[in-house]
Amino acid sequence: MSASSFVVGLTGGIGSGKSAVADEFARLGAAVVDTDAISRSLTEPGGAALPHIKSVFGDAFVAPGGAMDRQRMRERVFSDPAAKRALEALLHPMIRSEAERRIAAASTPYVIYVVPLLIESGDYRGRVDRVLVVDAPEALQIERVRARSGLAQAQVRAIMAQQAERSARLAAADDVIDNGGTLQALREQVAALHARYLKMAAHTRA
Repeated sequence: MSASSFVVGLTGGIGSGKSAVADEFARLGAAVVDTDAISRSLTEPGGAALPHIKSVFGDAFVAPGGAMDRQRMRERVFSDPAAKRALEALLHPMIRSEAERRIAAASTPYVIYVVPLLIESGDYRGRVDRVLVVDAPEALQIERVRARSGLAQAQVRAIMAQQAERSARLAAADDVIDNGGTLQALREQVAALHARYLKMAAHTRA
C-alpha cells in the first residue's frame, strides 16, 4: 500500500458536479485520480489504447488528428451493446491499472478516486474505503449537461438511463454531497468531509 492507503471513491450521475467537487478537494490538498482523465489520455494522439481501438473498431474511429473519434464512438456504443462491451473490455483494464499506479504513487493522506460508474462496477467495495456520492436534482443534471455539451434532452436522458438510479447510488453512499445549491455551500460540505477524511486516514495508518 502507498502512504495514501485511504481511498475515497467519488461518484455521481452525469451533470451532478463530480469535477467541481474533485477540484475543491484538490484545492484543499487531496490527491485526485480521475478515471475520465485517464481514459482521455489513453485515447489522445499517441495514447496507449489507440492501436487496440484501430484493430478492434477500424481506422474510421480514429480522427484525422490521431485521437479516438469520440463522437463517432459514442454513437456506435449507444446503438450497439456488443461494441460497448468491446470498448469497455479494452479500456477498463488499462484505466484501472493506471489508476492503481497513480494511487500508489500519491503522497497525500488520502486519495479522491473519481469513478463515474463506481456503483455499476460491482466490485467497488474492494477498491475504496469510502463511497462519496455527489447528488443533484435530475432537472439540474440535465440542464448542466445540455449547457456544457449541447446534447438534446433526450440524449442526456438516454445517458442517465444507462447509469445507476439515483436511489441506488444514494443507498451505496457512505457520504453524500448535495450539489443542488451554491458553490459556497459545496465548498463548506467538501471542507467538512476533508477534515473527516484526514482523521480517518490518520486512524487507518496508526
